[in-house]
Amino acid sequence: MNPEKRLRTAGGGGAETPRGEREEAGREVDVSIVMPAHNASCWLDECLQAISEQDFTGSMELSVYDDASTDDSRQKVEGWRTRLEARGVSVVISGHSSAQPKGVGYAKNMAISQSCGKYLCFQDADDIMSPHRVRLQYEASLLNPNALIGCRVQRLPEGSTERYTRWINTITQEQLMTQVFTSHGPTVVMPTWFCSRNWFLKVEPFDEGGKGVPEDLLFFYQSLRQGGGLSRVNQCLLVYRYHEKAATHSVTEETIWKLRVDFLQERVLSQWSGFTIWNAGKQGRKLYRCLSPANQKKVKAFCDVDENKIQKGFYTYEESKEIPKPKIPIVHYKAASSPFIVCVKLDMTGGVLEENLNSLQLKEGTDYYHFN
Repeated sequence: MNPEKRLRTAGGGGAETPRGEREEAGREVDVSIVMPAHNASCWLDECLQAISEQDFTGSMELSVYDDASTDDSRQKVEGWRTRLEARGVSVVISGHSSAQPKGVGYAKNMAISQSCGKYLCFQDADDIMSPHRVRLQYEASLLNPNALIGCRVQRLPEGSTERYTRWINTITQEQLMTQVFTSHGPTVVMPTWFCSRNWFLKVEPFDEGGKGVPEDLLFFYQSLRQGGGLSRVNQCLLVYRYHEKAATHSVTEETIWKLRVDFLQERVLSQWSGFTIWNAGKQGRKLYRCLSPANQKKVKAFCDVDENKIQKGFYTYEESKEIPKPKIPIVHYKAASSPFIVCVKLDMTGGVLEENLNSLQLKEGTDYYHFN
């Protein structure tokens, strides 16, 4: 499903050019703001106004790829060209007018391939960057050239995703790495990404599978596989808008679940000889059933705080073809042994889960990983 690495010209037809070449020989700027757009007209004035107000003193360009909009998104961007160029921001716009959009991954790849910045600042057309965003993330990226750089966000409307927003803004630098298996998705959230072009080209283009494909999570995991780092500017540099038309809503929970399980097995469970699943309920059992047979055999026990579950004594894997069917013990968490995969949702127990983990003096990323 992944396209081969390539760069294209800015023409609406999307003709390909060899990787590494530019549309114009010698054209290069410090930062390209990469913006896919599809029917974004109602948000573009605020978005583009914020881009025009950046305090970054280096050279910038805005690269927009319009993915079959049926509104006046492309014309709206064109209408801002003079104002943006007056502020020193060059503008590259292209797109296609097919009957159906080709998806966010395709539009991002096209916007990147027609751009020429040494660094890439990803900007969704419905979000608003602070005046300091490009400058601060550029400075951070110079120090971390092989990393995805994020930032804190303000969610709009306020309170629309309270737990998710709190998680984005409060996880530590270490947790950017250790919590990559949680259901929240990339610990450095896509609308805040900033990275060097060289690193993007080393990883791979975005998956172009279209609607329903989590192109950001696929790229995020591939970046980690390549040894990439993660970092966050601890300032709010983006107004991150929540609305029903956001592309993320087209991705199913099961698609994300499978990607997370596969990455967990690849990165963590492959290194462990045995482990305990922290949650004998629905989520813990689901994780067990999704593991490979080899990793299922590594599960020493389920642990829980629910006495009703503990009193059952064991979980029987009825779907197994083995005879007799596997029976996994269910024990109290204080009687369980590390390492753990914790399948209890964060920030949902009034701090009880966190207190229980702390009581065992466990180290996240060594003794346990969060999966929910």
